[in-house]
Amino acid sequence: MKFLPVDEQLQVIRRGATEIISEDELADRLNRSRKSGRPLKIKLGCDPTRPDLHLGHSVILRKLRQFQDLGHQAILIIGDFTARIGDPSGQNKTRPPLSAKEIEDNAKTYLDQAGKVLDREKLEIVYNSDWLAEMKFDDVIRLSSRLTVARMIERDDFSRRFERNEPISLHEFLYPLAQGQDSVHLESDVELGGTDQKFNLLVGRQLQQQDGQSPQVCLMTPLLVGTDGEKKMSKSYDNYIGINEDPNNMYGKVLRITDHQIYPWFELLTDLDSDQLKEMKAKVKADPRNTKHELARTITAIYHGDEAAEKARQHFEQTVIRKEVPDDAMELSYEAGTTHRLLDIIAEAGLTSSNGETKRLMKQGGVSLDENKVTDKGYEITFEAGQKLHLKVGKRKFAVLKAE
Repeated sequence: MKFLPVDEQLQVIRRGATEIISEDELADRLNRSRKSGRPLKIKLGCDPTRPDLHLGHSVILRKLRQFQDLGHQAILIIGDFTARIGDPSGQNKTRPPLSAKEIEDNAKTYLDQAGKVLDREKLEIVYNSDWLAEMKFDDVIRLSSRLTVARMIERDDFSRRFERNEPISLHEFLYPLAQGQDSVHLESDVELGGTDQKFNLLVGRQLQQQDGQSPQVCLMTPLLVGTDGEKKMSKSYDNYIGINEDPNNMYGKVLRITDHQIYPWFELLTDLDSDQLKEMKAKVKADPRNTKHELARTITAIYHGDEAAEKARQHFEQTVIRKEVPDDAMELSYEAGTTHRLLDIIAEAGLTSSNGETKRLMKQGGVSLDENKVTDKGYEITFEAGQKLHLKVGKRKFAVLKAE
């Protein structure tokens, strides 16, 4: 296979990477790969601990896609075995184990969503239970002897918990060893991970070296800051944008980010080349408002296509800027003279996921009828003949209530 010159490959690989250990080793491997025509093995592990992916997850998936586009072998490890342990990275307490059924269901959903970023036809998918589940207890003991307790406590999350006298279960020490064993089994050339994965990636490098292999290059990408502009993107912080989010929500949520996030999001979440990124940096400074709209349209188009992105832009302008009810708002008909609780109307229309969410939105002023906020969870409507009411739930959901 013919690869791009090493300098050109490195230019792509460096984009959005916070640290490469080490870049000299990576350049050497790329050079040897180019001479031999053998693609490098690029490893990315993912534990299916949750069913939904968000744009924060896409940062590392996009890095793996870049290696695919450069002609290298992308290997996605579904950590169906390590998910039983639970990755302690960044955790303040021990994670509860998942059932086999939960892991299986999450893995399927993960692959469906990851396929929106990766080239599935060129992707090697493996499950680490294929080799980790075959290990016997004496194998685990020998593997455990490779690292000291002092080395484990070097991890930020472990050291913090240790200092606070918070519980650390022994099985959590096995997670980095299991992830490192993945690298040994696959003989990976490069492993990808977020900055919170640095310790685990370095353990893999150490185990390979002890096993007589060339130690893998470790490449870390940043943790994407969420829409609140402060914390890392996470469902727990409610500052996330799901990969499967509908176009209108995706477009609108991108517009919630702070101005200083616009350029980093262009760099980490889009396909703009280096020259386009330079132009974008200047545009962000000169006109952040319109550049943010350009970012929203670009990201929405990546996951839903140009037509859906354009419709999402028009929907935002109509509903938020001009405060109009969208043309495609659902219509709900009720018999004149009947009385219905607004909470039930919203639930039956599926405008929220639960009554709890509806009550929360009402309390926060996020539900309105004809632009009048409704905060009373017991609010009722008695419909009169010919009456038409415009219902808004949250920022982007609408319905027209008609009496017949």
